[in-house]
Amino acid sequence: MPASQSRARARDRNNVLNRAEFLSLNQPPKGAPEPRSSGRKASGPSVQPPGPGDGARERRQSQQLPEEDCMQLNPSFKGIAFNSLLAIDICMSKRLGVCAGRAASWASARSMVKLIGITGHGIPWIGGTILCLVKSSTLAGQEVLMNLLLALLLDIMTVASVQKLIKRRGPFETSPSLLDYLTMDVYAFPAGHASRAAMVSKFFLSHLVLAVPLRILLVLWAFCVGLSRVMIGRHHITDVISGFIIGYFQFRLVELVWMSSNTCQMLISAW
Repeated sequence: MPASQSRARARDRNNVLNRAEFLSLNQPPKGAPEPRSSGRKASGPSVQPPGPGDGARERRQSQQLPEEDCMQLNPSFKGIAFNSLLAIDICMSKRLGVCAGRAASWASARSMVKLIGITGHGIPWIGGTILCLVKSSTLAGQEVLMNLLLALLLDIMTVASVQKLIKRRGPFETSPSLLDYLTMDVYAFPAGHASRAAMVSKFFLSHLVLAVPLRILLVLWAFCVGLSRVMIGRHHITDVISGFIIGYFQFRLVELVWMSSNTCQMLISAW
């Protein structure tokens, strides 16, 4: 028995494959499947293990593939939240569109609701401001009216630019009116009537001496203008809210670049 063990050890020492430089041939590559047990030994030429470059490439792929799968199967929380809010916005806007068509539940009130929206349109406000500017005879009145005209022109250009960039459609298939085409207010986001109503309301509250009931009515008017645009199906709720926010920032911008009385007189004389 000891003689057989000594002969086996001698045979292992003399085996070339047991040398240090050939040990890698006896070890299976990492990640290779376990061979099935069989009574026969594999015959044929030996397969060389992959080189170091192939192993590094496989490791990189094994690290990247699970991450890509997770990105596809598990969207980010921001994407889920945004899509959920968008779905809620569309659903609520369609529910509030009670005057969107002739078959709507409040179709009989559509004309009155559209009239409320016209009070926030840009063309009547620009025309009325120019008329009052021509009739005004005081320097203070002309100064306020010139800056109001600047704010109205700024509002039309801002809303038209953002709408052209976003190109969001309304919740219902409603065609814009002729006045909307004149002010380039043909898309849904943001609501131009809402931005104009918010800007004009803030402008009057800051530069005109009004009683408390008139101030409350002015705020309610701005809210009703925005709501009317949702009721006739032209805008989503988020379009109107964004319009209110843009109108407020437009007012702040006009306050920063407020034209003095001398500048207004120079512009009026050049007119």
